[in-house]
Amino acid sequence: MSMSHVLVVDDEADIRALIDEILSEEGYKVTVAGDAGEARAARGDSQFDLVLLDIWMPDTDGISLLREWSEPGDLDCPVVMMSGHGTVDTAVEATRLGAFDFVEKPLSLAKLLHTVERAIDASKKPAGPVRSILPSLLSPIGRSPLINGLREKVQHFAKNDSPVIFTGEPGTGRSAFAQYTHIMSARADGPLVTLLSASLTDSNAEEHLLGSEDGGNVHSGYFERAKNGTLIIEDLTDLCDQAQKLIMSVLEQGDFVRSGGHDPMKLHARVIATVDADVDKAIESGALRRELVSCLNTLTVRVPPLRDYAEDVPEFLNYYVDKLVDAENLRFRRFSVAAQNRLRNYPWPSNVRELKTLVRRLLISNAEEEISLEEVEAEISSAVDAEEPLVKQDLLSLPLREAREQFERAYLQQQLALCDGKVGKLAHRVGMERTHLYRKLRSLGVDFRSMSSAD
Repeated sequence: MSMSHVLVVDDEADIRALIDEILSEEGYKVTVAGDAGEARAARGDSQFDLVLLDIWMPDTDGISLLREWSEPGDLDCPVVMMSGHGTVDTAVEATRLGAFDFVEKPLSLAKLLHTVERAIDASKKPAGPVRSILPSLLSPIGRSPLINGLREKVQHFAKNDSPVIFTGEPGTGRSAFAQYTHIMSARADGPLVTLLSASLTDSNAEEHLLGSEDGGNVHSGYFERAKNGTLIIEDLTDLCDQAQKLIMSVLEQGDFVRSGGHDPMKLHARVIATVDADVDKAIESGALRRELVSCLNTLTVRVPPLRDYAEDVPEFLNYYVDKLVDAENLRFRRFSVAAQNRLRNYPWPSNVRELKTLVRRLLISNAEEEISLEEVEAEISSAVDAEEPLVKQDLLSLPLREAREQFERAYLQQQLALCDGKVGKLAHRVGMERTHLYRKLRSLGVDFRSMSSAD
């Protein structure tokens, strides 16, 4: 029976009592602390084999406490962080400070016991530092098969050092997956530098990307600042032409020269880019160079729209409630089951970004603690844009007749486009008599005349 001594630091009394009971039954000696002050006192009085440390605490958060303990040198015992999903910045800092692993709330007792045993066993081995990469904390939100598969793909790509392009609709979380790739890679201890493409112009691109030097004055550019780490280029289609040329040149040659300098510098950064799902249109229009995309898309990952994994919407809602309450000091509210079900069936045209904004609006309101279905219905827009693809239209917000008309309008518009505007071909494709189809198109306000002139 193990007599290892474990310190449990959590501001929730129920959590402390539960962990104390479980670990005590397994033969561990347990000391509990309700805040940072009690934790400091406990460490001053006793030597511990493991610390279970909550991230979110009211007085001093777990990351700050971990930093305080790690400053004198290496931690004298492994520390396992406890919380819901954390941000990438939080995960990077916890990893840098020496955290061993992460246990997600609500706690899985089986995982808790396994992690405790593994951490204590690892601390007894003389080889190497006791630390892992906190994969659970860093992992993007979602438990659906689609997101689980995407996570596995990203983890696999992270082992490679080739450039990656993340494609998807705006607001899908392409940046989060790009950051996850860095954190899961061998470059995780190196810098993570993000370039907003729209910030570059033809006149400043060279200096910002390659850096500059004038006598003894040296300005490091994006490529240099990302040395031994990762450079994420956000929204490729916003890059000016000069920036596209420079990035393509650096990727092809593997080195660069600062503006005003003479000595080539090797590229020691992995480059990851994000781009809209309609990248082909950007190439065809001339806004984006095909050669640049070819340099970057050695590996390509499609980040799906939120509507494709709607079963994860309740988890997103809970995550952003917790995050915004902590980060912006907003009043805590919870979504009713009916409200969650309604939002699972909402198409989220702007994806996760729209969901976060909705949660913030609902938390700011002075309504009751429970967010009702009626409140959600009042917040989400009932206006359906006929130009939007059908999958993005919120038909559930409409009466049956309007929803049917909206569906028919979107369906026939998109089918007509597939038929090159030929109504005769459309009639055959959808199984309708042509005269009846003409009447239907007119009644729905579908303008087919300009497209059907050749029919």
